[in-house]
Amino acid sequence: MENPFDAEYGFSVPVAVKSHSFGRRIVRANAATMLWMISVVFGAGQVGSPLARILVEKGHQVHVVKRSPGGIPSGAQPVLGDAADVKFCVTAAEGATTVYHCMNPPYSANVWADLVPRYMGNLIEASARAGARLVALDNVYMLGKPDGKPLTDDTPMNPCSRKGEIRARAAQTLFDAHRRGDVRATEGLASDFYGPGGRLTLLGDYFWPRVFKGRSGQVLMNPDIRHTYHYIPDVAVGLATLGGAPDDAFGKPWMLPCRPAETFRALVQRLERPLGTPIRLAVVPGWVQRAMSVFMPVLREIREMQYQWEEPFVIDDFRFRERFGAVPEDADRAAAATAAWARAEYAR
Repeated sequence: MENPFDAEYGFSVPVAVKSHSFGRRIVRANAATMLWMISVVFGAGQVGSPLARILVEKGHQVHVVKRSPGGIPSGAQPVLGDAADVKFCVTAAEGATTVYHCMNPPYSANVWADLVPRYMGNLIEASARAGARLVALDNVYMLGKPDGKPLTDDTPMNPCSRKGEIRARAAQTLFDAHRRGDVRATEGLASDFYGPGGRLTLLGDYFWPRVFKGRSGQVLMNPDIRHTYHYIPDVAVGLATLGGAPDDAFGKPWMLPCRPAETFRALVQRLERPLGTPIRLAVVPGWVQRAMSVFMPVLREIREMQYQWEEPFVIDDFRFRERFGAVPEDADRAAAATAAWARAEYAR
């Protein structure tokens, strides 16, 4: 009997009766119930929420794991709890075919030092116990400075920041677990986000309220250095693609699909057209950022990442495009969707 998953998703799920034991609970799936892909998404923030929506639209049974009930797309089932608790993670992942790690702790190196490795370890354990694949979203901090070269899937980890070191250790833990055979795992990597839902991005809460009051949009870095910006829906589609990829796509990281690198100023100018108004940019001087960091701790955290805007910071996603036929969203359509979201969210 042909397994319907093999043709659609490129990997095998046994058609015969399958059992998993999780402590006192036994979960059994036969050929009929396995017609459902069970995707468990940890995190419903900027990327987790649109990813869950995509998976629901693909016909998956989707569980979204988070602390509070808000932000869960229609058709997905909430699973509320703390992912820092490994027992909770194991229970939340029961029966999953694929687990997606889209959690990102508050932007603090001290918080990351505790939660980033804990989240990764817990989801490795939970996925292993469930017999599920693990697809993790990550940034490119662990790669360090580009030194005049594009960052690719093969760029070795060479962090130059504390947050990059934390991310590098977590990524190493993930791929060590894959090599041992504990879990089948991969990572989708992305640079700075923008797009609908991107409240915590450079084009988010810090930027738009001033713009819609007729003031300048404040920028914390050099807006005239070429930089790769990942459109959030492209990131979500890329993760969903990895979740359904053949087995040989696992065990290594992938640069998620993105538009060619451009300056922040050029990105903002594209947003002016759907908004119908010019957007002035004001670069916040370093001394002002240091003074403001007394009241805004996040500015202290951003300081060690400024190297990303000291030279062109370019992501090369060629391998993902070549393997999966991925095409990022059209630049003007992405700008229109971002502008529409920003107007609805901030023009009050």
